[in-house]
Amino acid sequence: MATYALQIAGLVLGGVGMVGTVAVTVMPQWRVSAFIGSNIVVFENLWEGLWMSCMRHANIRMQCKIYDSLLALSPDLQAARGLMCAASVLVFLAFMTAVLGMKCTRCTGDDDKVKGHVLLTAGVIFIITGLVVLIPVSWVANSIIRDFYNPIVDIAQKRELGEALYIGWTTALVLMVGGALFCCASCCHEKSSSYRYSIPSHRTTQKSYHTEKKSPSVYSKSQYV
Repeated sequence: MATYALQIAGLVLGGVGMVGTVAVTVMPQWRVSAFIGSNIVVFENLWEGLWMSCMRHANIRMQCKIYDSLLALSPDLQAARGLMCAASVLVFLAFMTAVLGMKCTRCTGDDDKVKGHVLLTAGVIFIITGLVVLIPVSWVANSIIRDFYNPIVDIAQKRELGEALYIGWTTALVLMVGGALFCCASCCHEKSSSYRYSIPSHRTTQKSYHTEKKSPSVYSKSQYV
């Protein structure tokens, strides 16, 4: 029962992490305009993401433009785009692998040992995906903070941390916790299966005892002869 609860909790966290990974990848709020110094034009918001940049004026609909080239991005955003795409693929593979290793799934058979290995694989992939999400989010955040406190950078070019970065940190944590739960569920599977095959059942022990009691030994037969 505890193993099944760990599986359900890990699958839920894995699903939330998968949705969060895709959301962080497509969101344009990686870098947002900073209102500091003379740059206090609060009726104009600028968002910069991995795929597009958006600008919103007061009482005007938001206008977004897709980047014309990958080279138009800064190096940190270029690396973030590649890593987040890889993370999206990995989290999908991890989620599908976890579904195959669930106790209620029959397509992989009823062997608990096989299901334990499948869950362990899913947990490792979830943890790796969390690290892959954490790297670009922290990299972009570090460059934003560095430029913000750099006096050489123009005030108009300074940015603040966007909502996508905070969601990315949360998603990375959720993915790693979900992967850890699947690893724990795999260990519980292995322990239960080893305990099951190492200790004989009470019925089998009694049956063997009665069989040995009923069958006379060779020595006793020789005495009767």
